[in-house]
Amino acid sequence: MRYFLLPILLTFAISVNGQDFYDVETIQTIEITFAESNWDQLLDNAKATTEDYILAESVTINGIAFDSVGVKYKGNSTYNPNQTKNPFHIELDTYKDQDYDGYTDIKLSNVAKDPSFLREVLSYQIIRQYMHAPLSNYANVYVNGTLIGLYSNSEAVSKKFVDNRFDSKNNTFVKCNPPAGAGPGSNDFPNLVYMGADSTDYYDAYEIKSDFGWQELIDLCDTLANQTDAIEDILDVDRALWMLALNNVMVNLDSYIGGFKQNYYLYKDDNGRFNPVIWDLNESFGRFTMAGGGTNLNSTTAKQQMSHLLHATDSDFPLVQQLLSVPLYKRMYLAHYKTILLENFDNGIYSAFGESLQGIIDAAVQADNNKFFTYNNFVDNLDSDVNSGGGGPGGGATVGITNLMDGRNDYLLGLSDFSQTEPIISDIQYSTSSPVIGEGLTITAIVTDANAAYLGFRSDEYGIFQRVEMYDDGNHGDGAANDNVFGITIPIERDLTQYYIYAENDNIGKFSPQRAEHEYHKITATSGSNTPSELVINEFMASNDDTAADLNGEFDDWIELFNNSGSDIDLTGYSLTDNFDNLTKWTFPDGTIISGGNYLIIWADEDGSQEGLHANFKLSASGESIFLVDQSESIVDEIAYTDQSAAKSYGRFPNGTGSFQLMTPTFNAMNSGTSNTEDEAFVTGQLSIYPNPASNAITISANEPIERLSLYTATGVKVKEVIPTTSNISIDMTVVPEGMYIVIGIINGRTETSKVVIKR
Repeated sequence: MRYFLLPILLTFAISVNGQDFYDVETIQTIEITFAESNWDQLLDNAKATTEDYILAESVTINGIAFDSVGVKYKGNSTYNPNQTKNPFHIELDTYKDQDYDGYTDIKLSNVAKDPSFLREVLSYQIIRQYMHAPLSNYANVYVNGTLIGLYSNSEAVSKKFVDNRFDSKNNTFVKCNPPAGAGPGSNDFPNLVYMGADSTDYYDAYEIKSDFGWQELIDLCDTLANQTDAIEDILDVDRALWMLALNNVMVNLDSYIGGFKQNYYLYKDDNGRFNPVIWDLNESFGRFTMAGGGTNLNSTTAKQQMSHLLHATDSDFPLVQQLLSVPLYKRMYLAHYKTILLENFDNGIYSAFGESLQGIIDAAVQADNNKFFTYNNFVDNLDSDVNSGGGGPGGGATVGITNLMDGRNDYLLGLSDFSQTEPIISDIQYSTSSPVIGEGLTITAIVTDANAAYLGFRSDEYGIFQRVEMYDDGNHGDGAANDNVFGITIPIERDLTQYYIYAENDNIGKFSPQRAEHEYHKITATSGSNTPSELVINEFMASNDDTAADLNGEFDDWIELFNNSGSDIDLTGYSLTDNFDNLTKWTFPDGTIISGGNYLIIWADEDGSQEGLHANFKLSASGESIFLVDQSESIVDEIAYTDQSAAKSYGRFPNGTGSFQLMTPTFNAMNSGTSNTEDEAFVTGQLSIYPNPASNAITISANEPIERLSLYTATGVKVKEVIPTTSNISIDMTVVPEGMYIVIGIINGRTETSKVVIKR
């Protein structure tokens, strides 16, 4: 068996936002201690009757002990009172207010139906590229000192989960699984079929996790059945299309599109729209065979060739039937579907990642004496079909993941829906490289092989994208009519605007970026008052791994101010904020002084209890704005930035007066800037730029084909985006002003960054 090193797949592996508990490269250790020796019987009895938690004397996670913890068995078909290895639900705060890495609910699946041990973790890894989904990795679980086995450890879809993803937790929250469990002979399906206004008709199919919500769920079903033209008002349609496409591509039939139409959550955000969240992926990649409508996919070929439009005309699956009956939504669905295929399966990256995961857990699988399969089954099932026998929940034939998906990828990409010409979106440009809040900005793009183009934009990270049509008529900042340049002017209402472009022809659509709406382009704007003054934001770091620590030894985000004058400045009444709508978010303590010619560090870590200056906000490494505000709430200085990387800061050069640029951090000291001013190619990784500095045009090249290039100003404003077709491209720079520009390229799925100086 070949094991690929995980670092080569970092563009595929999704960040866990610093939460080590779900680090996919590390097997967690969870030790449960019960005072009673008959703990298994107690858990079985509770599972059969009350489903209450049983008190564990302690639970130790990676060496950190928690006393008085609630533990119970979970699961439906994977639980059996006669087996040693049952799935667990651990609740750290049942009896005491305690958490690990911010998590209180721990869901551990016993891998009872997956010889490869990969399906759940690998599936979540793929899904999180396109929509919010749980983090997932592995854990060795011990009870009273005895190893029970290796489990998949997946983040609970809880109120903490939705609060983290949707900035809201108190609205209608529905678990779309029958409370009594689904199984053969069951007729209670959470399929969103409208069954009338009586809420009792829905009780056996759904479980409300909030204090209210039956009427809101009924309204969703009613809208889906009878008011499809209003569906975007009550459902995040884009997220629903991603969910349907992901389940279908991966032949995940123990889901909405399968026989039981289950295993997802719905959360209604503050915009009044339901957001679907996929859950329970232990039978993904063809392990479950019931496709609904009485159809069972019992052969590998049948699974490989399962229709990408499964249930498109079936009224028992209204989410599929009603959405795909709308031509716009169907073309968006096809665009998402093709993106999933090309980014994960056509290039084989899913298989390489699966091999990496198996390398991480290989020894743990061998040590698991309670696993439901042989070690040889584990070794073989990534690639090959295996038959694990008839005993237990994992018995029977299980299709090999790559055997299934390589064949499925080839079959699907050969279909006319995916082989016909798709739109191409390239050369995205702005009417100005320095957008100002309160003014309009014209966005243009070259769009070919399309008969319509749209731009979706929002100024609130959790808001709804407003979709407006772009025009190629010569009247929307798009140049001449019918020249394939589409344009539209949008209002810039805040410091950060998120947007995407969607184009379509009669057959299929295309997004830029291709993972929209989950990913998006960013526009950073200023208030127009960022001329350096006596007091300035001089440098900041939004991804501090080991550059500088605060007095508590913590490597937190930091902001450095500099006093350009020779006199002291009293900061009493001054504020720092990362929110243009809340300019006094964090106010300096009275009597804070920055002396002439000196620096002042503020830690952006949300921890005001620590010694020193600690703001009540953190900096986003993916981009936002920082504002320095005086006593009258006038903006003294500001900086808007995009994605930041560890080991690099963003600072003024020359110190205190120059424009912002990426640099080697100079914490609490004079900024040294960059020394790359020679007329030669500046190379970072595989991305080369020549000449550098340049005056009129630059040539960018790489050793592999460049998938996308973006050009940013030193203040983080995107001024150009190009989608090349080769590994060598020339770009006209005569339309941009002098200065430092950051070039970000996507090369074979990796992100490469370089810089270029324009001088005239």
